Amino acid sequence: MKVLHVDSNHPLIIEQFNNFGFVNDEDYVSTKEEIEEKIGAYEGLIIRSRFTIDGSFLDKAKNLKFIGRLGAGLENIDTRYAKSLGIFLAAAPEGNRNAVGEHALGMLLSLFNKLNKADAEVRDGKWDREGNRGVELEGKVVGIIGYGNMGKAFAKKLKGFDVDEVICYDIEGGVEDENARQVGIMELHQRTDVLSLHVPQTASTIGIINTEFLNKFHKNIWIINTARGKCINTADLVSALKSGKVLGAGLDVLEYEKASFENMFTDNRLPEAFEYLTKADNVLLSPHVAGWTVESKIKLAQTVVDKIKNKFVV
Repeated sequence: MKVLHVDSNHPLIIEQFNNFGFVNDEDYVSTKEEIEEKIGAYEGLIIRSRFTIDGSFLDKAKNLKFIGRLGAGLENIDTRYAKSLGIFLAAAPEGNRNAVGEHALGMLLSLFNKLNKADAEVRDGKWDREGNRGVELEGKVVGIIGYGNMGKAFAKKLKGFDVDEVICYDIEGGVEDENARQVGIMELHQRTDVLSLHVPQTASTIGIINTEFLNKFHKNIWIINTARGKCINTADLVSALKSGKVLGAGLDVLEYEKASFENMFTDNRLPEAFEYLTKADNVLLSPHVAGWTVESKIKLAQTVVDKIKNKFVV
């Protein structure tokens, strides 16, 4: 098989593909249009998020047998059309779920203990112990929306913290396990102290966290988002932070990210809501790196290789 790699990844992919007898070409600089002109010559494509694999692209990929995506989701691929063409799709949520679980927990503990605020103040010569008094995770109810690979990894990390309970809400039934009990949306709203998002970006999840949704929570809550930025309406989140309905937010992903996740803004004008987030002491931000660890780079690559090997290598 001839395989085109359009994003750089861990070298083990090409090394192992070479061992399978695959022919590997790398092109990390050509435009999508330029890639389209030659994709018909390839049976395999390896990508992260550099551009969208839409119907037009797939129509030109006459010989494509598989697409390997080094990431958790497939939202940058027209999956329905690809599957109708018989193209095998290999994503790798198993490869970075542990990293995401650890990052979500780290954000939560940092917010609870005001570590980013305290660190900045001490560096500035301010010694305010009472102003940096934290809260404890013990006894809290953690609600998870989306209980797949990432949600399960986060729930597992909470096992040693003596939380009151971990509950999960998912559109699929029967996803609960020993680490979380599946509940309906009403119980999620009634009991949650901490809300963590672990959903893919779909038409039904874009903007799911908005004013109406937040006001249904019986308690004031903390929010962690390591899923997709567009799942939260940022302006509505800011309003909830100002009112105290949301006590704090840890955001690894932002509504304003480009589809490639490599950059955030198309111009130099920052949205007003984002400017508020950058100045708020009870907000923690990171640049879409929850699944971006030294170890996950290896795991993501190996997961994709293993799935393609199982499908195509005898």
